[in-house]
Formats: sequence, C-alpha cells, structure tokens
Amino acid sequence: MIALCAWLGAACMVVAPFIIDTAVGKWLAIAGLAMLTVQAVATRSHNLIMLNVLGIGGYLYALYF
Repeated sequence: MIALCAWLGAACMVVAPFIIDTAVGKWLAIAGLAMLTVQAVATRSHNLIMLNVLGIGGYLYALYF
C-alpha cells in the first residue's frame, strides 16, 4: 500500500509543474506531497517529512492568499 501511495504521489508531482499556475496544479502538488509523506514516514526520513509538510503549506498559501 505504501508503494502504491508513493507511485501515485510521484505521478502527481510529475504532472503538477506543467499546470502549477492553475488551482488544479496546486492541488495535484499538495496531493502528491501528501502521498509521498506516507512513504517518508514509513522510512523515517524526517527531513523529507518536514520538506513535504512545508511544501504543502506553501501550496495552500498560494491557493488561498
């Protein structure tokens, strides 16, 4: 299940930059980072967890402000 989540997250992150100027692109990036965070938690990669959480916060900020 973690591997599937990681692959789906990576796929979202591959697509997101091409449409990042739209709300859908930002939501894809948020979803991708959230799914990749599941993998980072499983591997105890604390630096990637923090990077993903801050990235999600940045995209949420860009969506609403």
